Amino acid sequence: MASTDIRMESLTPPSTGTPDKLAAAHPTAAKRSKRKIWIAITALISLAAIVGIVIAVLISQKVIRVGSSTSSDNVSEAAATSQAAEGTNGAGGNNDGGATPAPSRTGSPGASNTSASSSPTKTASPDDEDEDGKDPEPEVVCPSPSDIPKASKGTYFDTTSWLTLEGFNCTFTTETIGSLPLIGLNSSYSNSARANPQVPPLTKPWGSYAARPARGVNLGGWLSLEPFITPSLFDLPKSASVYDEYGLTLHLGPEKAAKVLEQHYATFVTEADFAAIAAAGLDHIRIPFSYWAVETYEGDPYVPRISWKYLLRGIEWARKYGLRIKLDLHGLPGSQNSWNHSGRQGKVNWLTGPEGSINAERSLKIHDKLSKFFAQDRYKNIIAFYGLANEPGRDHDINLLIQWTEAAYKIVKDNGIEASQVMSDALRGLGEWHGRMTGLGNSMVLDGHEYVIFDNALLSKTHSEKIDFACQIWVEQITGSMNTATGFGPTMVGEWSQADTDCTKHLNGIGNGARWTGTFFNGAPACPTGDKRCSCDLANADPKDMTPEYKLFLKTWAEAQMDAFEKSWGWFYWTWKTESAPLWSYKAGLEGGIMPEIAYERDWHCDKPIPSFGKLEEIL
Repeated sequence: MASTDIRMESLTPPSTGTPDKLAAAHPTAAKRSKRKIWIAITALISLAAIVGIVIAVLISQKVIRVGSSTSSDNVSEAAATSQAAEGTNGAGGNNDGGATPAPSRTGSPGASNTSASSSPTKTASPDDEDEDGKDPEPEVVCPSPSDIPKASKGTYFDTTSWLTLEGFNCTFTTETIGSLPLIGLNSSYSNSARANPQVPPLTKPWGSYAARPARGVNLGGWLSLEPFITPSLFDLPKSASVYDEYGLTLHLGPEKAAKVLEQHYATFVTEADFAAIAAAGLDHIRIPFSYWAVETYEGDPYVPRISWKYLLRGIEWARKYGLRIKLDLHGLPGSQNSWNHSGRQGKVNWLTGPEGSINAERSLKIHDKLSKFFAQDRYKNIIAFYGLANEPGRDHDINLLIQWTEAAYKIVKDNGIEASQVMSDALRGLGEWHGRMTGLGNSMVLDGHEYVIFDNALLSKTHSEKIDFACQIWVEQITGSMNTATGFGPTMVGEWSQADTDCTKHLNGIGNGARWTGTFFNGAPACPTGDKRCSCDLANADPKDMTPEYKLFLKTWAEAQMDAFEKSWGWFYWTWKTESAPLWSYKAGLEGGIMPEIAYERDWHCDKPIPSFGKLEEIL
């Protein structure tokens, strides 16, 4: 807008005497001069009013954004402008401000920040524009190695030593909450996104999970390793005796293990995966992680805490796409079930065993730290479920397990976690928990993991029988568990898969074979024919090489389970991504056309007749 130039000298007569004398000598000219001055003043006032109105309209339409209000508690003194525990706008973390994603840098320290436009395109639209009109977070200048205090050099606090800063705030801080680091976080964040049009944005309550069940997926094999998900990490000579993450990190040694695992954390799951999960019509993510993200103990070979910052980054990427989180402590000290996904295969040394009571107490202390950290306002809208222990072994004394669960529940609740807590059915079946752990209402959810492939009687069912089992037996079990008169109450399915055999390499442990073919500890073949004709060829094939009949079965089998499990509080598919096991990968299922393109738009439901699978052989 051009400025108005009013030159007062052109309105004023030459100064040849006092004002009174001039007025007396030239009365007409004085009147004309005063009139012009008042006209000019009136014009300026009118112009200022018009400009004010225009600016107000532009602000109301968010063409012009004003103000930047970020209140950051628990901020490191070295990062007061960019790194904080609390989000902007206080309680509930309901800041709709458009926070710039954390700087990305893979080059030398001090490199310029990558533009936010380099992030994958978001496919799920937020509910509204950012209502508060906050300015983006100020640009952060990454520190150089010389900026890092000597005591922190080379530690997980040292951002100049990280493999990547993609998705992280590079500001150095040693600030902690619950003794857990606030590394890599931006001080502001937005909760305005929603995963898809069927669900509310993060700013709004989800509502009843019984009425609107979660549709989710696990990020298995990412922060807690499993050999069948990433067999390349376990491609070692048999003489190395590596069967789990404990053996792998022991074999590699501290320095090499840290490099190998951080490379895996940084690349196996990326922001593009979170965008794709939302685009698939999913709305929740279960993130398994192990205790060494928080703490390690004498004798542990595990890589300590590196996975912690990737857990935090994953939650922020989920936030960006409106995806709610189910935290899952997947590996507990001593191993809660003796399986490789607990970290150490072999014997249970949690609750029971030589150090069972010590490791049970250690687990409670880990939950004390975790719950203090995740009780921050920034996590209240995104963490929907807080898991206490993944799959405690079936052999645990149930009363001892309940005693530990009640202690963990109290710690988490007292520390301010408002999300529903989740307890495993401990592989006993949902019906075992009727009348136990009562009086907690919706604050505790029972979690069942439903598979047909680890039980020979279920594994040997035909294709149609498996579908019928999901639509009949599982529905009966779930509806019974959901009813407090006949079962526990709030119930969900935290794991299930599309696999209809146990043929996947390393699924039953490295080198253990498959029940389907009778190579699992030299048992009898468990495919429907029960003889040497049982084959894993088709089950292990790439989806593009599968027959149309088998692909139709697999898609119907997935939809039957979705339908059945939505009678509970919802489901989480195991898992999102694998290296070479397509029947365990939601992503591969989408790409191969054996999974519904949108999770809430399905072609088949349990109330429809089971389709014909033509000449599909039961032996595969």
